[in-house]
Amino acid sequence: MRFALLLLPAALIAADVQWPVNGGPDNIRYSSLTQIGPSSVTQLQQAWRWDSHDEFKDSEMQSNPIVVDGVLYATTPKMRVVALDAATGREIWTFDPNDGSAIRRVRNRGVTVHQDRVFFTWRNFLYALDKKTGKPIPSFGDNGRIDLRNGLDRPADTLTVSASSPGVIFEDLIIMPSTVPETLPGSPGHIRAFDVHTGKQRWIFHTIPHPGEFGYETWPKDAWKISGGANPWAGVTIDAKNGILFASTGSASFDFYGANRIGDNLFADCILALDARTGKRLWHFQDVHHDVWDYDFPAAPSLITLNRNGRKVEALAQITKTGYVYVFDRKTGESLFPLGTRKVPPSPVDGEKLSETQPYPLKPPPFVRQILTEDMLTNRTPEAHAAVLERFRKINSKGIFYPPTTEGTVIFPGFDGGGEWGGAAFDPATSLLYVNANEMAWILRLVPRDATSAYKANCATCHRDDRRGTPPEFPSLVDIGTKLSRADIVRTVRQGAGRMPGFSALGNETINAIVDYLLTGKEPETAPRDPNWLKYRSDGYNVFQDPDGYPAIAPPWGTLSAIDLDKGEIRWKIPFGEFPELAAKGLKNTGSDNYGGPVVTASGLLFIGATNFDKKFHAYDKLTGKLLWETTLPAAGNATPSVYEINGKEYVTIVCGGGKNGAPAGGSIVTFSLP
Repeated sequence: MRFALLLLPAALIAADVQWPVNGGPDNIRYSSLTQIGPSSVTQLQQAWRWDSHDEFKDSEMQSNPIVVDGVLYATTPKMRVVALDAATGREIWTFDPNDGSAIRRVRNRGVTVHQDRVFFTWRNFLYALDKKTGKPIPSFGDNGRIDLRNGLDRPADTLTVSASSPGVIFEDLIIMPSTVPETLPGSPGHIRAFDVHTGKQRWIFHTIPHPGEFGYETWPKDAWKISGGANPWAGVTIDAKNGILFASTGSASFDFYGANRIGDNLFADCILALDARTGKRLWHFQDVHHDVWDYDFPAAPSLITLNRNGRKVEALAQITKTGYVYVFDRKTGESLFPLGTRKVPPSPVDGEKLSETQPYPLKPPPFVRQILTEDMLTNRTPEAHAAVLERFRKINSKGIFYPPTTEGTVIFPGFDGGGEWGGAAFDPATSLLYVNANEMAWILRLVPRDATSAYKANCATCHRDDRRGTPPEFPSLVDIGTKLSRADIVRTVRQGAGRMPGFSALGNETINAIVDYLLTGKEPETAPRDPNWLKYRSDGYNVFQDPDGYPAIAPPWGTLSAIDLDKGEIRWKIPFGEFPELAAKGLKNTGSDNYGGPVVTASGLLFIGATNFDKKFHAYDKLTGKLLWETTLPAAGNATPSVYEINGKEYVTIVCGGGKNGAPAGGSIVTFSLP
């Protein structure tokens, strides 16, 4: 039989169809496969399941699995890299970068596979692993890894730099996004390209411009030395044919009060087009000037082709937290829909100076609501409505771009969007863009920063004055001494962890004062005056909820939309997700928190997990939004699925990590196929 196969013409031997990069080619989450279609999707069954046994309380797993040469690559909750047989789930190898230190929740959205190596980021290190064995490649950097804190023109031990999203390959370069703190002290979110063979830095684009560079005048003169953020945390997208690297950047640090960064702050909150070979800026567009709302871009751009006046236009689509979709010509940066501007009220807070206007696209219409009014508050129960109404009347709710205040300002859509990090899917056949979104309000309140308390000056923004945080996003520090040794706490404060910055710049005296307070509850008086000290901080990340912990607004609390990018119209929109306990009482189709993205197929399907509490994996008719099939996963699939084919058989796979917003955590990869 094997001999007979070799005699067949090459054209008759079906080639495997891979899922080679994060988000699929062009970052449009599209599959050309048609074996699984609307008429057969109801026959889907589990082909295999692999369990990492890595999950722990509040852990997450967000990889978009990469499938190359019949092998599936992903990351686990404890940040192991795993290689599996993509047809059977058989484990081939795993790589564990942990050094024995305490495991904490880390977000990682996967790996980059190129030729003989797998690139993977853990903490501040970028690893190059051998694709066959999973072992670090000694010739890359320092015995298989490079330190991402180096090469940023600041002392490395004062920086906190990682990458939750994988890099992209262009020729012999790996071009990296970055994850840096959203609080102060800050680390710059510069975009960099490294040699895929040696790890040597080949070029850098300063997202916080240096003297003499374009955009330098939009910051204070010394901002390039101390400011942070402006990082493409959600990833970058490569247009290999045109040699263009596209990135969408985050806000500047500190997110909510910018008295130390007066100006528009280029290139924060920007869509950037860079020459992929040199890092030279080709064009840019800034969505939010001087952002104090955390309205950074939630996903990397999607590279699409549209019909304009009878011709094909190479374009990009960019979703936003505010619910808008921008569409630009890739080469020129020209908007393919008209843009407008809106007036922004001035800030009432001392020292703050906002931009007077903000841009927005006139088409398509926003895919989420943008202002919370009294008649939109929850009616889930009379008691819930009354409690929410009383609170609502004490805060400001006047739509997007209303300034943060000391009384409290409703941020709607919230800090989680609107659009989310899972990104959008695009169907080339119909020009439909598919976006899942959150529709929940948050409350932003500024409070004076305590200059005499080391803890309150540096930690309370995320972990609150009472140290209870807002779990699981920002964990409680109460009784932290029963979980970690003093040495572990000192190391974490000094080096940072996940989204938390390192505070080594504060010096030993202040760091020890913070740790003493965490361990003893006694507050030594210190006055850490440094260039990062600001008069105001936020009082935490607060979702606007009713007394029972459900959203304070009327449903839908999550949505799924199809947007026609040729016409600039919403084709269909449905509630997305449920709370099982409410559905059991008859309150169904409310929508819910959802994280992760969709994949659209040529056969007519839209696959998506994402719904946080019902743990469902869904298949919808891509033209109508009709639900065709769903199944319950072992934990929420807060990730983007991958679609691939091996030996003529099509598979759909998704990682199931859960752990978001109090949902149960998991650590599985589940793959489906037809019988």
